[in-house]
Amino acid sequence: MTSLSASLVRGALLSPLKRAGRPDAALPPDRPTRPAAPVAPGPLAAYGRICGFTESGALPLTYPHVLAFPDTMRLMTGRAFPLPVLGLVHTWIEIAPHRPVEPTEPLELTVYAQELNPHRRGTEVTMTTEARVAGELVWESRSGYLSRHAPRRPEPDRASTPSAAGAGANLPAPTASTAGRPSAASPEELPARAEWSLPGDLGRRYGAVSRDRNPIHLYPLTARLFGFPRAIAHGMWTAARCLAETRDPAAVRTVRIDFRAPVLLPATVTYAADAAGDAFALRGPGGRVHLVGAVIRKG
Repeated sequence: MTSLSASLVRGALLSPLKRAGRPDAALPPDRPTRPAAPVAPGPLAAYGRICGFTESGALPLTYPHVLAFPDTMRLMTGRAFPLPVLGLVHTWIEIAPHRPVEPTEPLELTVYAQELNPHRRGTEVTMTTEARVAGELVWESRSGYLSRHAPRRPEPDRASTPSAAGAGANLPAPTASTAGRPSAASPEELPARAEWSLPGDLGRRYGAVSRDRNPIHLYPLTARLFGFPRAIAHGMWTAARCLAETRDPAAVRTVRIDFRAPVLLPATVTYAADAAGDAFALRGPGGRVHLVGAVIRKG
């Protein structure tokens, strides 16, 4: 059993013992760090192929998140983590690539739980990942994960306005120029740019590359155990596939992606974007919006 598989098993065993929404809940102070090392070319190439990235140049915008995922899971499945990992929903991600990172550069990765907030549907935790080269912060991200439960009292939806206070504040705070989409068009109005056919085994294939083998992504039977009629695509695959279409990734200052609805596999989805490709969405049959994203560029 791999260390990541062991984390998933530990998380499954500990989940029934955790009660989300406790007023005295606290996040663990641990900051697991992966020592600096170049990126392995084989797994990187496999990731690029399945997500549609070019196989040369700097690391894909989403790849440090994938590299840090095992440490993130170990932290979230530990005894000190206050939320049950089973049922956690990845609701949004913000990425700030401070500069392009070449695969040969020794990348050090650190993950930590940044903050815990009430949400109108439960409790949301913000997880932060930082990537450094020789001490220089070159990439960072924040992700929101929602533990659904009856809230103690009505709360605003924090998922749409993530905090930039405290640790992780190098990511720009939402402002009039960065919080909204670059385009005034709604996700339903963005013009279609491509149609993608997603096979039923996409979750298993991406799981093998990303090491995220959550059972909701693998088979209809395992997905039904968690309330889904079929396996669903990884949210981070949908994010990566859309970002693979982004022009000039070296000019990206920040990316914000919100996950709206799961993609049941197999599926046919439509990638829609404005003329610049800086506001985008992933839509399903009938125009159902699965994902919305916004790119803010430097300058």
